[in-house]
Amino acid sequence: MQFYFRIRDGQFGGPAHHAIILADRDAAWTELTRVSKDLIGSIAREIRQNTEWQIELLDESKRPLFRIRLVSETLDDEAGPGSDRNNAASGIKRFA
Repeated sequence: MQFYFRIRDGQFGGPAHHAIILADRDAAWTELTRVSKDLIGSIAREIRQNTEWQIELLDESKRPLFRIRLVSETLDDEAGPGSDRNNAASGIKRFA
């Protein structure tokens, strides 16, 4: 079966053009977790406050089957209203 990866970082998402061939959905999940493990360390070192990184595995028709997300959230309001550090004011960029 053909599957595709799509990675999104902030507002930017990479296209899913290059297919990989895997036996089934279980093999696809295993591959997604393996690739994620290889990437997350470097992503975590670079992630900004109140952002989201995600990797999706898409089926042959490029519909998402699985998604792994890394979300950074500022949980206090120390910086005050209107600050980039305040979730209520700045929000987290999310993707559907």
